[in-house]
Amino acid sequence: MVASIAGLNVFDAAAVRESLTCEAAIPLVREAMIALSDGRVRQLLRSFIGLGEGRTFAIMPAALSERGAFGAKLVSVFHDGQGRKAHEGLVVLFDGGSGAPVALADAGEVTAIRTAAASAVATDALARKDARVLAIVGTGRQAEAHFAALRQVRDFDEVRVWGRDPARTADFAREHDLTSGDLPGVLSGADVVCTVTAATDPVVRGAWIAPGTHVNVVGSSGPGQAEIDGALVAVARFIVDHREHVLAHGGEFLRAKAAGLVGDDHIAGEIGTVLTGKIAGRASDSDVTIYKSLGHAVQDLAVVTWLHERAQECA
Repeated sequence: MVASIAGLNVFDAAAVRESLTCEAAIPLVREAMIALSDGRVRQLLRSFIGLGEGRTFAIMPAALSERGAFGAKLVSVFHDGQGRKAHEGLVVLFDGGSGAPVALADAGEVTAIRTAAASAVATDALARKDARVLAIVGTGRQAEAHFAALRQVRDFDEVRVWGRDPARTADFAREHDLTSGDLPGVLSGADVVCTVTAATDPVVRGAWIAPGTHVNVVGSSGPGQAEIDGALVAVARFIVDHREHVLAHGGEFLRAKAAGLVGDDHIAGEIGTVLTGKIAGRASDSDVTIYKSLGHAVQDLAVVTWLHERAQECA
């Protein structure tokens, strides 16, 4: 249930889950990424405050248009030391006309849904149309969300999963009727790969990825983290959610650049420019494509605006 407190619509985690399905989020995020790339969004680089090893507080502000809604996500990212991390916080939405705050939403639940929706948007644009095998690397909340969202854009015959914790992986596979195994085996022959881990150093090697594969690199959200190695970055057509952010915070790209494997021109473009047809996604069925996802306040604000407007209509 949505609560109204001092003029604010407040969406706790349960309220977000109840209203914001992946089916609803996908078109919202798609439009948000187009708006980000064509200049209809003003957005600053996220700011990080370190709170000790494995603990970060981040502030992510954005304005959706010159006179539209604006706000920020305030989020903590805490690693548990066992290969998992939790996102907690709030998305704060302000009205573009009055300047008043109008909504608060649970940032952890919003992040899970909108991030998977963004990967679904990218997969629809970049993966081969005949993609039939999905491999998910990770077994946490994002793995759950990606399992649901990506099936909205491709008809997968087989879904595989790998995680560091064998017991957790077995439970995840059993719960969703998936195939599991060692990581090279899970990746072998996969048409679409999603990395949704808390890894600090690469777990996926370029040698394990076949020609024609599309890879969503999602779990690493800062310059000190990397889920895939430089060889995979270098061989792929590298599409990003936002160029400026990846040049500053895209851990996989920054490591490949520091190793001399790529330069800034290796970033082929933003997903928003692919969606509008300004640049091509994949040139051939043999291309390896990568979508580097850092996640952005514009995505959070887009879906919370939708939640707020629905609540206002129902009031």
